[in-house]
Amino acid sequence: MSSLETAVQVGSHHACGHTSVLECHHCQVRNLAVCSALETDEIDEINRYGRTINVAAKATLFEQDETAESVFNITSGAVRLYKLLPDGRRQVVGFALPGDFLGLAMSEQNVFSADALSHVTACQFSRNAFSELLDRKPKLLRRLHDIASHELSLAQDQMVILGRRTAEEKIASFLIGLRNRWAKVNGASVHVPLPMTRQDIGDFLGLTVETVSRMLTRFARDKAIVIVPDGVRLLDVDRMERLAAS
Repeated sequence: MSSLETAVQVGSHHACGHTSVLECHHCQVRNLAVCSALETDEIDEINRYGRTINVAAKATLFEQDETAESVFNITSGAVRLYKLLPDGRRQVVGFALPGDFLGLAMSEQNVFSADALSHVTACQFSRNAFSELLDRKPKLLRRLHDIASHELSLAQDQMVILGRRTAEEKIASFLIGLRNRWAKVNGASVHVPLPMTRQDIGDFLGLTVETVSRMLTRFARDKAIVIVPDGVRLLDVDRMERLAAS
């Protein structure tokens, strides 16, 4: 039996909640996802080899250094990606949003851990099965290459943020970057959802949680943003974009 035939049986033992068959034709982020490269009949085919998983907030999709058995396409919710350093400290390396693809690394082990920040749904495939799909679907491979190139660009931007910017510029860049990413999912808006904690933001930007809170309070006092229960609303977009571009 091939990996493709057994794919739907393989899953992460960490993911919480129920599973179901894929329903790609009704996916609200299909145009953002890796499968956007496929035609309708090819979507029907890929439906047979994956499943939809539901992951509760704070549950783990996969853990660092474990064998990488699955790949995931996030279809709703947000995921925190992080590495545990040898001295026990945590480095948040990113946040996955709807349309993002996780798990297809060169290493046989996961290079980071992934936790759900909110209720998450994702398409899950056996890693071996997905690799076979890539061999059979060159368009899918090209789409993954485009995604990898974009992620490399984001990683390079993150290096600049961590090394060369002030705390104010880091927070502004983070908010503008998230606004742009959420806009691809929900449409253009001045509302920026923040499912992550202040500590998560600090661990991502190389700032203390106190500095993150202080910068957000300063922006709110200066009427650049309004802090709302689930995130922020951008009031002075021009100022935030100037800081982000610094």
